[in-house]
Amino acid sequence: MNDSSWGAPPHAGQQAAYWGPSDQGPAQGVAPAGPAYDAPPAQQTRPMPIVPDGPAYGGNQDDERGAARLNGPLFRDEMQQVPPPGAVRRNPEPMPDAPQPAPAPPKKSAGRDLSAAIGVGVGLGVVILASLFVVKAVFVGVIAVAVVVGLWELTSRLRERKEIKAPLVPLALGGAAMVIAGYVRGAEGAWVAMALTALAVLVWRMTEPPEGYLKDVTAGVFAAFYVPFLATFVALMLTADDGPWRVLTFLLLTVVSDTGAYAVGWRFGTHKLAPRISPGKTREGLLGAVLFAMVAGALSMQFLIDGGAWWQGLVLGLAVAVSATLGDLGESMIKRDLGIKDMGTLLPGHGGIMDRLDSLLPTAPVVWLLMVAFVGGG
Repeated sequence: MNDSSWGAPPHAGQQAAYWGPSDQGPAQGVAPAGPAYDAPPAQQTRPMPIVPDGPAYGGNQDDERGAARLNGPLFRDEMQQVPPPGAVRRNPEPMPDAPQPAPAPPKKSAGRDLSAAIGVGVGLGVVILASLFVVKAVFVGVIAVAVVVGLWELTSRLRERKEIKAPLVPLALGGAAMVIAGYVRGAEGAWVAMALTALAVLVWRMTEPPEGYLKDVTAGVFAAFYVPFLATFVALMLTADDGPWRVLTFLLLTVVSDTGAYAVGWRFGTHKLAPRISPGKTREGLLGAVLFAMVAGALSMQFLIDGGAWWQGLVLGLAVAVSATLGDLGESMIKRDLGIKDMGTLLPGHGGIMDRLDSLLPTAPVVWLLMVAFVGGG
């Protein structure tokens, strides 16, 4: 592009050639030739449009765009945005969030229906006390029924969760016979009944295919030892002259130990006792179980057992708290391996019979042995 396109003045010797012959005169409507910035004749060039100060409205769109390029910003975003009247200016920076109230800490819960649990517990207590102090043989029957139901719950869960077929029939018959033999013939009768029950399990399982025989009979022998054999020591306590009071002391100390563990652990428990086995149990709860059981043991041995002393009750209470806790953890291991929360649903608020026998079963031989050591077999 040459300089003449922007209206630059011609060089010397070029004026006549650029403007044309001088005798033609200025074109109509065009100012006479004069200074270097005068417009050329209309027939050769067209006048430059007048560039407005702001954006043009109407007229040719090309002229408007050209005016915008010459006198305004090159891009639309460079134009100053003027808010309309009455508009509210927004803060470009986000406002900080208003402080939210801290969530309330979750309330501690027992995890069970306490009203149902208390009602069922009171009902069981009435049945046990009535049978215990009226006719001893009736209480032996109560033990046998609890053993059979517990075996049914245990073998059912093993079959459902692990496909282990522990034979229930020989276990139930042998378990009931074990309890009765312990009451009638003492410890010798209990051992004989245990051996015969294990033999019956081995023979009964032979009626089915051999696949899984070893695991089935192993589970059957374990169930015979875990439920009826340990329960037989309650019948052995009952054979003493003050047998009902010994059994009552055994039941009372176990219940008090569980209650102390729950109460103290629920209120003050922060340090887990065995989180992989039972996350709900705490060390503070164990201390509560020991404290409650030792106090109850001292009172029971002093006032309920003939020839007992308070210091013997302290030892007995400590042993009961430890054995009851271990028994509870042992059944928790079984339930965790099976992937269940309760062994059954027979007792509302408690679960199944086995969920109530978990701390009683391992505690029975401990109490029987200490009672014999402290005050004799009676």
